[in-house]
Parts: sequence; structure tokens; C-alpha cells
Amino acid sequence: MTANASAGWSDLGWHSWDDLALVRARLDAGADPNDGAYPYTRPLHAAAERGSPEVIAELAARVDDVDAECEGRTALWDAVFNKRPGIARALVAAGADPWRTMMNGWSPGRLSLAGPTPGLFFPFPQGHATLTEAEAAAVAEADRLIAVLDELEDEDGFSLACVRGITAAEAARRLAAEPADEAEVDEILEDPFHDEALRLIGVTDVPGGCVVSQASGYMADAPGVMKALSAGTVAYGMFANPKSGNQGCVFRDGEVVDWDTHPGGGNVSPGASAAEILLEFLYEGHAEAYCFAAAALRPTDARSLTSPDTHLRLPEADYWP
Repeated sequence: MTANASAGWSDLGWHSWDDLALVRARLDAGADPNDGAYPYTRPLHAAAERGSPEVIAELAARVDDVDAECEGRTALWDAVFNKRPGIARALVAAGADPWRTMMNGWSPGRLSLAGPTPGLFFPFPQGHATLTEAEAAAVAEADRLIAVLDELEDEDGFSLACVRGITAAEAARRLAAEPADEAEVDEILEDPFHDEALRLIGVTDVPGGCVVSQASGYMADAPGVMKALSAGTVAYGMFANPKSGNQGCVFRDGEVVDWDTHPGGGNVSPGASAAEILLEFLYEGHAEAYCFAAAALRPTDARSLTSPDTHLRLPEADYWP
């Protein structure tokens, strides 16, 4: 270890933040407790996401402000968002304020009401907003939806498009897709490298809209497909890329709104809306469920991805303009 490394934070790995002796040694060697963990991240925030209560206590005793914000939120907010109640309690013991307003109205305390430990900061103080009726309903729906789609959590290689407010028949019309012969479908599905495999998609009506899916391939959320499906509405797409992880996109009224997203990845920007923050919080680690929820679809089972109602053949076209 070089002298420069011993006096800073730049080389600390994911698990280093739970090593009290290492963190204390860095601090004693001159590492800044207020800054320099990683680009755009303070040491206390890094420890809130990855460290131990003991490291939190050590850092909190040395920082200028335990409620200093980074990317629009405090270390306590990060602990709550990452569902780390032990870390949250350690930060509160060090003086962090659970009810400080940030992130579009989501204080750490209010956000905790939507998570697995809603009693984390009770008793609830007067003068602070609780969950709205719609937010409480979203929390209940998240529990239901995640359970419905649980069997898909370890799958990859498939793609989907969740489209709000249109039927499967309308999706077929927009894509100019023709019904595929079931015998031919069986043949193609047995061989994912079949020449016609990428042109074969499934469509299924679900409460709130419809789902376009492909068991092995990326065509369900190809730009040309998403553009056609999202006319006059919104569509959330995703390809479960076995090499690089879940790759998402959002189209609204035929135009791309967001590309190369990571649905359910737990990343929120300071400018995210209150609804977007809640979605990311509720569906972290549940990419498929995130897409369904964002499009306001309420499936009662996973058949739209495992056994679509109808298989269609896409016409030959450039789907990657």
C-alpha cells in the first residue's frame, strides 16, 4: 500500500467499509471524513450503503455534519433506501434527522413508511406527512406484484414491453404482425437460433394494458417495436441481457423518453419525481415487476412472459433505426 493510498479512500472496495480497523487507520492517517470516498460520494454515504454500524459511528463522530447531503440526500436517506435499518439506527444515534425534507418530499422517515420496517422511526412526529392513500396502495401492489412474478427472478435472455391502455389485438395491429401457426411456433421455440426466432413475439392482455414478450431475444423492446406500441400512451421495455444485465427503455407517444436504463436497479437522481423515487424503492432488484408497475399493469400471473396468449410474426422491417 502506498502512502497516498493509506491516507485516502480511493482504493477502498465494496467490503472495506465494514472494516472498522481499516477505516479508523485511514482517518488517523489523514483521510478526509467529509469527502473523497468516490466521485460524487461522501465517506459517510458510502458506509451507509455498504458499511457496518461501528464504521458509521466512527465516521459520524468525525464529520462536520452528519446530515450533509450528497446527490440531494443524506447518509440516513441512503441507509433507508438501501433497506439497512441497523445502519439507519446508528445514524440517528449519531444525530441524523429522519424527518429532514429532501428528494422531492421523501424524508428518510417518510420513505421508511413504504419499506419493510415502517416502524423504524416511530413515534411519528406531528407536522410531517405520512404516505398518501395512493402511495400506500402502491406499496401493497408492490408486494403482490413481486410475488406474482417471483418465478422469473433468475431468468434471462428474454425481452418484454409493458404497454399501458391498449389491448393485445391493438398491439398486433400497430405492429402489422400476423398470427403465427402454433405448430411452427413450437418448432421455432425449440430452436432459439432458428432463422425466424427474432421475428416471433408473444402478446397477452393483462389488466391495465398488454404485454409483448419474446422468450429468447431482444425484439420485444427494440426501438421500432416500442415506437409503434407507445403511440398515444407509454411503454416500458426491457431486455434481460445475460451478458450485461437488464437493459431498459421508456417510450411515450412514439418517442424515446429514456434509453439504456436499469429498471429496478435502485438508482435515483436528485431530480427524480416523487413517483419515480417510490417505484425505484419498492422494486429494487425486481426489474420485470418494475416495468409492469411503471406502465400501471396489474397481472394476476406470469403467463404473459411464460405462456403468451398469442404468438405473432413481425413483418420484415428495420426495427433499429
